[in-house]
Amino acid sequence: MKARFTEVQWLESHPDIGLSDLSELSGLPEDELRALLDFGVLEPVDAQAREPRFRAEYIVTARRASRLRADLDLNIEGLALVLKLMAQMQALEAQLHALRARSPATED
Repeated sequence: MKARFTEVQWLESHPDIGLSDLSELSGLPEDELRALLDFGVLEPVDAQAREPRFRAEYIVTARRASRLRADLDLNIEGLALVLKLMAQMQALEAQLHALRARSPATED
């Protein structure tokens, strides 16, 4: 049996990260990350800044994008669509969970 080690980092403890760091941490080239930025998948902390910086939480999104790109061989447009749909699904699931938590339990 092989032991597998995983590095864990708390994203909340990290400051905003630059595009090159996001590229290095996700495995996606900077040009693909810029395309995802253009498609609205990634949102910079300051839209007016010359060089975009991102909240550390976007590391998760960028890594997911890298895996989807490799596993499904998606072009950048398809990748952006899939990521947006996944984000919408997560938001809807969170809303549903919140609604269920507020409503009294019903017995069938």
